[in-house]
Amino acid sequence: MAIILAIESSCDDTGASIIKDGVVLSNVIATQLDHSKYGGVIPELASRAHMDAILPVVAAAIEKAGITMPEIEAVAFTQAPGLIGSLMVGACFAKSFAQARSLPLIAVHHMQAHVMAHFIEDPKPSFPFLCLTVSGGHTQLVLCDSPLQMRVIGETIDDAAGEAFDKTAKMLGLKYPGGPIIDNLAAKGNPQAFVFPKSNMPDYNFSFSGLKTNILYFIQKQQKLNPAFVEEHLNDICASVQYTIIESLLMKLKKAATDFNVNQIGIAGGVSANKGLRSAFESVGKQLKWATYIPSFEYCTDNAAMIAIVAHYKFEAKDFVDYNIVPSPRATW
Repeated sequence: MAIILAIESSCDDTGASIIKDGVVLSNVIATQLDHSKYGGVIPELASRAHMDAILPVVAAAIEKAGITMPEIEAVAFTQAPGLIGSLMVGACFAKSFAQARSLPLIAVHHMQAHVMAHFIEDPKPSFPFLCLTVSGGHTQLVLCDSPLQMRVIGETIDDAAGEAFDKTAKMLGLKYPGGPIIDNLAAKGNPQAFVFPKSNMPDYNFSFSGLKTNILYFIQKQQKLNPAFVEEHLNDICASVQYTIIESLLMKLKKAATDFNVNQIGIAGGVSANKGLRSAFESVGKQLKWATYIPSFEYCTDNAAMIAIVAHYKFEAKDFVDYNIVPSPRATW
């Protein structure tokens, strides 16, 4: 029964988790708050904050798990993708820890970890399993045949859905991160108030850059006619934008589920915490008789427990890497 320490540092959250024989014993996260005043994550500030946080976060994870440091039998870390400075902090810590004690080192792809977050708690999907992963930097459809055998069958060709939420929020004068704010305001608005173009890419791919441009021109046009337009219609704008993004996502998810004859369906990634998306996904699932899965909120956003669950399966498969491995900001999987 292997005890594994897992590290997550792909963006602006420093995470550490302890997993034992597939059971997460602890999941500690230090969230950086300073980026909100800049309207986005500042990479240099993020990497410095990781350096300050990683030791106390790891110590807290070990203490919360009720184990001692010598009991750790392997170390896992986020190898890709992400901000290179942030990735370097986690990778250097993990490699140093592992090499100092001659422990196996496990490299984990961040997006694979988001998919595997579904296997941290019960109920767990069975295979084949189709997952829509939606985050600030990625939007993908992933078909999974086993915990370590999965392939991306569709993805955004430009901007991610989470980026569309955040950029829309910025256009509307909302604070960063804007996605959760739009979600809350949308609950008070009319999703049919304004019509925006839905993503209409071939196959299972997505595109959200055109939507962002359309929203910008729409706001500019309306403000010329009425400078107070955004303030007077904020809830309806948010509801209409959110509806458009969600419909674009679910349209491709339904197509893939039908084409691949899969009824075990999940959503993952930071945007899967969006209440509107969760509700619409579960509604579609009931209509189409899917078995639907959404990780607990703490496992939707960036966290080390999802790195740990992938590491558990990689440890069983003896899928280890050399201590000289380097992180990659854009590595595919």
